[in-house]
Amino acid sequence: MPAGHSVETDPSPGAWVAAALRRDRSVASLVPPVFAAYARVLHPAVRYAGDDDVDVRWDEVAAHNGTTAHRLMQWPALTGSWEHVGEEDQPGVWNDHPAEGHLPAHVARTLAGLLAGWTATPQECWFGWCDDGSPDRPHLSLPRCDVLLRSGPVELASANFAPEPQEQSAAVWWPADRAWLVATGPTLMSTYVGGPAGAVDALLASLLEVHPASPGDPVGFDADRVNPAPSRF
Repeated sequence: MPAGHSVETDPSPGAWVAAALRRDRSVASLVPPVFAAYARVLHPAVRYAGDDDVDVRWDEVAAHNGTTAHRLMQWPALTGSWEHVGEEDQPGVWNDHPAEGHLPAHVARTLAGLLAGWTATPQECWFGWCDDGSPDRPHLSLPRCDVLLRSGPVELASANFAPEPQEQSAAVWWPADRAWLVATGPTLMSTYVGGPAGAVDALLASLLEVHPASPGDPVGFDADRVNPAPSRF
């Protein structure tokens, strides 16, 4: 268990999430299909600029590669190579691919700030993170992974839930009043949000790279049906 993160002994506050999620490869397997609106938040790529890391938008990468930015785009098809999910980069455009299965802390902080105004309980939220190293602790069983739970203010969304030097954001988080929910799949380069239409509109108008989503949207690297799929060989 990461230092400083106490684990709830009763995971039942998340039972509604587990009961509502679909057992498929759609957005509804991550975020319950009970909200008025949904959004997909893309994890930015990174370009090194001296001692600074600069966020790089996916639409910028698409423009460089001559591919099409759209709401279901996936990184391998956007860049044209599976090597760009591993070690290879595109110098001058991006040097580090979008975080996989992890919402970067600064993006989580911005997202939490935007969503805080759309709940009556911003100081009482639930956070779940995948931790297979604690089998003796009470887990909430979700389709994508079993999570440990803890409660705290919405600002905890930017915390690291993995032992240093590893980095791992919460896989799922929501306020006690269930006004919205945020989920990051363990292998995905994007995060999904369900909530009020006004909250999703605020995300779409923010500086984050966000696209509208729906519960039935496919998720995963094979979800891009617009850009040609690169060969794995």
